[in-house]
Amino acid sequence: MPTRRHVIFRGVWWSANLLLLVALVAAAYSAGWEYSVRRYLDGFSDAIVPSSEPAERQAEAILDWMRRGPPRTVAANLSVLDGRDPETTLNYQQLLSVCGTATNAFLNLARSNGLSVRRLLLLTPQDEAKHVVAEVLIDGRWVIADPAYRILLRDAKGRLLTRQDLRNPAVFAEATHLVPNYPKEYTYEKFAHVRLARLPMQGLRLRWILDRAFPGWEESLDWSLLLERESFFALCVLVFASVVFLLLRILLGWYADHRLRIPRFRLRSQSMRAGSTFFHVPEIK
Repeated sequence: MPTRRHVIFRGVWWSANLLLLVALVAAAYSAGWEYSVRRYLDGFSDAIVPSSEPAERQAEAILDWMRRGPPRTVAANLSVLDGRDPETTLNYQQLLSVCGTATNAFLNLARSNGLSVRRLLLLTPQDEAKHVVAEVLIDGRWVIADPAYRILLRDAKGRLLTRQDLRNPAVFAEATHLVPNYPKEYTYEKFAHVRLARLPMQGLRLRWILDRAFPGWEESLDWSLLLERESFFALCVLVFASVVFLLLRILLGWYADHRLRIPRFRLRSQSMRAGSTFFHVPEIK
């Protein structure tokens, strides 16, 4: 007669298997979703500028498309638009006019063309985001593109500028004085790639912990892709969940075999037996 512990184990075992199956199916679906997004972006970016062009030319062409491209759809209700869906950000006028979603559109197109790009948040002294721009790796330097204003920031000599250059007030003024109505407060004294302050309780000092445990963590991964493309985020989360549930299943199997010593359904061995039976030629007596 099965004990209460055995009954509880069987409930946990089948629950873990069900969750693993759901996670694997969902991960496969999200992989198809991400693949379709990438195919769409590849076609879109190829129509704007060939990936064989120099990096600076590609970035300029994408910004020029954002500035002078075909008429875009105007949504009657902005709240229904998904700012993390590349197809939406590329095709609605309102989203291409907002710094955050305009930067997402630029990043998606640039990345599809093979450029190394990342999102950069300009912060107030209170860690509030005041503007969003992009960094593009050109000739070994991370230079600033401002997709909301459709420009690569340059000095008077035409040299592309990095965020370190733009921390100098004189250089910042030189780079922006010809841009109509460019806000003077969009300075580079404080910035981040990931805004952890949006998490509850100011991120539980997570930035302080990560900065000390993993120096350079913010620039070691492409956080822009993970946080700003919904399909890629879903794929990463579901793959992680699948791995966790698979490890849980392995641990439960070990517990059943070595601690409870109860029989369990073994999918691999049952499949091998079924295959052997199916392909085995029976003896005729």
